[in-house]
Order: sequence, then C-alpha cells, then structure tokens
Amino acid sequence: MAYLVPLFPLIGFLLNGVFRNTLSKSLVGIIGCGAVLASFIVSVILFLDVRAGGALAVQPLYPFIHVADFKIDFAFQVDQLSSLFLLIITGVGFLIHVYSTSYMHDETNDHFARYFAYLNLFVFSMLLLVLGANYVIMFIGWEGVGLCSYLLIGYWFKNTNYNYAAKKAFVMNRIGDLGFLLGIFWLLSKLGTANYTDVFANISKLTPADITGITVLLFVGAMGKSAQIPLYTWLPDAMAGPTPVSALIHAATMVTAGIYMVARSNALYSLSPVAENLVAIIGIATALFAATIAIRQNDIKKVLAYSTVSQLGYMFLGLGVGAYTGSVFHVMTHAFFKALLFLGAGSVIHAIHNQQDIRYMGGLKKYLPITHITFLIGCIAIAGIPPFSGFFSKDEILAAAYAKNPVYWALGVIGAGMTAFYMFRLYATTFLGEFRGTEEQKHHLHESPAAITIPLIVLAILAFGGGFFNVPAIFGGGQQLHHYLSPVLTTEHEPEINHGTELILMGISVGVAVLAAIIALTKYARKPELGEPEGLGKVLANKWYIDELYDAIIVNPLLALGGFFKNVIEKSGIDGFVNGVGIFIQYSSRRLRLVQNGKVGTYILLMIFSILILWLAFWYQTTITGFFQKIF
Repeated sequence: MAYLVPLFPLIGFLLNGVFRNTLSKSLVGIIGCGAVLASFIVSVILFLDVRAGGALAVQPLYPFIHVADFKIDFAFQVDQLSSLFLLIITGVGFLIHVYSTSYMHDETNDHFARYFAYLNLFVFSMLLLVLGANYVIMFIGWEGVGLCSYLLIGYWFKNTNYNYAAKKAFVMNRIGDLGFLLGIFWLLSKLGTANYTDVFANISKLTPADITGITVLLFVGAMGKSAQIPLYTWLPDAMAGPTPVSALIHAATMVTAGIYMVARSNALYSLSPVAENLVAIIGIATALFAATIAIRQNDIKKVLAYSTVSQLGYMFLGLGVGAYTGSVFHVMTHAFFKALLFLGAGSVIHAIHNQQDIRYMGGLKKYLPITHITFLIGCIAIAGIPPFSGFFSKDEILAAAYAKNPVYWALGVIGAGMTAFYMFRLYATTFLGEFRGTEEQKHHLHESPAAITIPLIVLAILAFGGGFFNVPAIFGGGQQLHHYLSPVLTTEHEPEINHGTELILMGISVGVAVLAAIIALTKYARKPELGEPEGLGKVLANKWYIDELYDAIIVNPLLALGGFFKNVIEKSGIDGFVNGVGIFIQYSSRRLRLVQNGKVGTYILLMIFSILILWLAFWYQTTITGFFQKIF
C-alpha cells in the first residue's frame, strides 16, 4: 500500500492544477483536503502494521537507473522511521489544508486551485523524500520540496519582494543541495549503491576518511534545507508566503527534511566523531543565535520563523550528541506546537485585516478566545514547561547533551530560557493589555470561522498531550518511541545519566523557562515595546545585520562580477567579435562587389593574374610541400 500514500496528493495536484479554471472553490478544497486525508488513512494503516511487528519492507516500483552493474530502483521503504514521519506529514498537513480552505477563501477560483495544487505537490514531494528506499529517491523528493517552496513563498507573484524571497530560498537551498549531491556521488563511487540497506550493510568497506567526508557533505545539504548557520537566512524571508504555507514549511515538512536525512544516516554519523561534533556545534550555535534575534522581532510571523530556526538547532544538537530518538521526538512535538502557533498567528492576522506587527495588536484575549487559549498552549509547549509536549522532547535532548558535554547542556538551557522569554513576550504583546490598533480594526475583531479554529483545537490537544508518546523512565514511562524506533536508530552511542542527575537537570531547565516566561509576562503585559529599539536591541532587531553582510561580501561582488561579464566580456568581447565578423563580411562584400563592373578588360586582367598564381603554385609545389613536411 506504500505507493498509495504519495499517489493521492499527486492526483490532487493534477486535478486542481489542470482544471483550475473550471473547478469551484468547494470542489478544489474537497480534492485538496481529501487527497491528504486519504494519504493519512493509508499512513495510519502502515504505521499500525509496522507497530504490530511488520518487518522492514522495500517495495520496488520500477527500474530507475540500470547501467551495467550499477542499479538504482525507484523503490519505497516502509520502516519505523518512515512510518512515523508519514503520520506527521499527512496528519499535520491535512489540518493545514483544512485551515487553508477558509484562510485563502478570498482568492479567485483559479488562484485558489493553484494554491491547493502547490500544497498537494509539496506534500507529494515530502512523502517521496521520506518513503524513498535510497538516497537518489530521497534527493528527488528533496528537490521537489525545494521547488514547491519557491512556488508557495512566491505565491503572490505580483509582489516583487515576495518573488525575491522565493528566489532567495531556492538559491540558498541549491547551495546546500550541492553538498548533498556530492555526498551521494561519494557513496556511489565507493559502494556502487545508494540503497539504505546496502549502504549500511557495507559500511565496513568505507575508510574513516570516507565516512567523515560523506557525512559532512550530507550535513551541508541538511544545513541548507533545515536552515542552519550559515544557510539559515532564507527561512525568515519565507514568511512572504501565505500563513498556512509558513506552517507547512516550518512545522512538519520541508525544514525537518535535514533532520530526517541525518537520522536516516545515523549508522554513518555514529562512526564519525568529527561529523557528530560538527552537527552538535552548528546546532547549538544556531539555536542560540536565532533565539537572540527572535527576542526583538515585532512581526508575529518573524518571531515564529526565528523560533523555528532555533528549534531546528536543538534537533541537530540532539543528533550531534547521539540522541537520535530524542531529535525525532522533538520533530514530532515541534510539528504540533509550531503548526499550532503559525496557524494561531494566521487567525490573528485574519482577524485584524493582515496586520502582522504585534505593536499594533494587544488585548485580543477577549475578542479571540479560542485562538487565545490554543496559542497559549503552543507557547507553554515550546517553552518546555511540563506536562506539555515540548518539555519531554527538549529535556531528552538536554539530558543527552549533558552526558556528552555539560557545556552543550548549559548553552541549551540558556537557549530554553530565551525561547520562553520571546514566546511569552509575543503572547503578552499580542493578547494581553489594551488593543492598540485602529478603531475600524477593533470594530471588526471577531473569532475565526470553524475551518480555522477546529485545526487549532486539534493541534492544541496534540501540543498538550504529544509528549506522552515517549514518557521517560524517570516518570515511570516505558519510552515507547525509543523501543519503536530502535530497529532503525542506533542507541549504542547515546550517553546515559542517572535518574537523580536527570531530575536535577529537568528542574533547572524548567525553572529557567518558567522564570523567563514570568519576566516576559510581567514586562510586556502592560508596557509593550512600541518605539524603535536602540543599541543592542537595534542590532537584534536588524538580525545582527547578517543579510547586509552577505550582500556586502557575496551578493554585491557576484552582481558586480556578473555586470562585468555582461557589459564587458559578453557585449564588448563575445558580441563585439561576432558583430565584427558580420561587419567585416558586409564591408568586404561591398568592396569586392565593385570588381564586377561589366568591363571585359578587367575580367581578362583578373584571369591573367589567376593563371599566374596557379602557375607559380605548380612550379613551387615541390618546394612548398617539402617545407611543410619538414615542419610537420
């Protein structure tokens, strides 16, 4: 049944895309949502089958690349890891599709259908990435989500800035993808296969240098797709797309692709301490750096965007310290609360007519009760406060980080405190205090329709209870997720700490998060920051000027070089040569034409000259031939 999971969204994409000018909005919504719902149902069946003890299943669909002994099949692999990701992608994806039917209802019929066609294609590509039985099929899905992100970020293509944001995401992802592609080529050159089962069974044929090189190159691809330093700046700009697109990209699909790829390759990474340390260092650096920026952002979606970058850093920290299950667990809980937060932000934006600056919000608690309580649940979950889902997954990563290197843990706790601070700053500024918008906006404030609030309620329930899927042993849990994923994710390198130490670490991290949340609520509930920031606040508000730095040292020099090639090399050089040849031919033809003047005497003179030249050539043939023979 595995092929049905991506097939349904592909059919939805084709129907809505081909017939976009004829289908009604209702029918478009039914096709788009129904396709993902059907995939979710099949995914549940596959998950239950695997959970019941089903063995790893590789399903070849057809020969893809067969050259001599080199064979790559278009095949799907259903195991514990892929079946879990299928549930996350299709489940959260379905809720986002339902939400979109209301949020995007003001679009014209053809653009509404185009939007859902893109969404379905996005889900299809992500499912292909997850289901692929080898790195080549994963790469096809990898490029597919990159293409769809370009289409969705630039969905409102008449806005030049949105087109620039889409292009930026596409180009920056291509930079990372080159590393991923080189890693695949390295694997193919050494092992002659890209199939997961064959690669992991033949790791012994790789030298330590091979393993380190391959894993570092694969991680470069993950850095681009999952927005890690230095390839992270595209993700905040991706907010140019519609809010449901932001939820889809940031929560359950595209940005988690890098996490999935490293987790899938855990057998390789666990044999390369250099690669693991690199992943951990980049991860914690990104988590802290993005958190500092989120503290002073005033765009509600930008705060959540940098929050996503920071949370992805936590996931890579977990992968780097060997807590593969903890990172996958955080992918799951993050999908719940981050989708909830983005869709909640969309509900707020919808209610106050596309206003995204939190300085002009405030007091929305009494106008948007469902949005308010669900958004608050999302804030508590991402802050890592028990018993909400984020607490269980984040503390599992922090515990493993402490066992590997206490410095990682200390930095992670600092990041957790900043996370709680900027999220409750966002919550207090948006929902508490008095409304600071216009009177017209205040007059039209109302709760969003059911198509928006129902997905919020479902996600809020998951954000609250999602952590109970993997209750740690310290609380009497059976760590079900660990046992479920153990056939796929290695645990032999995962460090362990005793329960007493773990309890103390949990207490510290939760205490820091609660204290930061209280400080933010106290500071911003009554006196939000309404003016322009100064000093360090201005630096943070301007994102440490990293975009400007990239423009100065990379973009502008490349544009200048491109201008030189265009105006000097191409126009004056290549075009000048080509045009010069044409001008020379035209000029010489005009001059030669004058020889044909109709005078017999001129023609006889030319004939004599020609005979003389031929006669000289004949008599000197031997001399000339000998001359050339000596040369050559």
